[in-house]
Amino acid sequence: MPKINAYARIAGKYDTGLVLLADHAMADVPGDYGALGLQHSVFARHVAYDIGVEALTRALAARLSAPAVLSTFSRLLIDPNRGEDDPTLIMRISDGAIIPGNHPLAPEEREKRLALFHRPYHEAVERAIGEAEAACGRPPLVISLHSFTPFWKETARPWHASVLWDGDPRAARPLLAALAAIEGVIVGDNEPYDGALKGDTMNRHCMSKGIAHALIEIRQDLIADDAGVALWADRLAPILADLAQDETLHARRHFPSRA
Repeated sequence: MPKINAYARIAGKYDTGLVLLADHAMADVPGDYGALGLQHSVFARHVAYDIGVEALTRALAARLSAPAVLSTFSRLLIDPNRGEDDPTLIMRISDGAIIPGNHPLAPEEREKRLALFHRPYHEAVERAIGEAEAACGRPPLVISLHSFTPFWKETARPWHASVLWDGDPRAARPLLAALAAIEGVIVGDNEPYDGALKGDTMNRHCMSKGIAHALIEIRQDLIADDAGVALWADRLAPILADLAQDETLHARRHFPSRA
């Protein structure tokens, strides 16, 4: 199999005690996949990647001198934020339309995408967390960054930001409180999605290993341009810096999962 770079790593100071992740940072698909038979315009939409998250992750990494790992492929090709046995790992239908490049899908092609994209990304995440733990002598705080659409069908989503989490409250609760303290910001708690998902990135690398973590969702229209990214990076950077100084977030503790 040809070697494909399935992730981008941002170098940082591993002894900051913080690692940033962006599972759905980019919308790229290798040329030999022919846009999966879809219109190229689809890859500018949220179904293909998390709008604004790459820029936000890079801005936060720069402000915090924190290492980061970003996926470099569209989740329409294969979703790195799903377990290998998850039925939505490779979506066959998007917005009610069949994705020609994904359906039908031979078992050999599924395994190829796992080997070229999904597994290398998770190996990079595992290495980054391990390097941070080695540098600090303790587990890092892991923060995953995502974005969500301002509407679900015709229903407006009121939240500006949200925190998704499972059974480990150590980072989630202070993060929720800090976001709620920002004037004018409406914060969701496990909205518009539930943070308990077996086999997803947080479950695989943090929840199952007792590492403190949280997933932050920002409404995509708020980080769709440079000004919005800068605003949210300015808001989040001091919050995350403070959390990374909390010694209680750097010990392994296991909590029951809802997944």
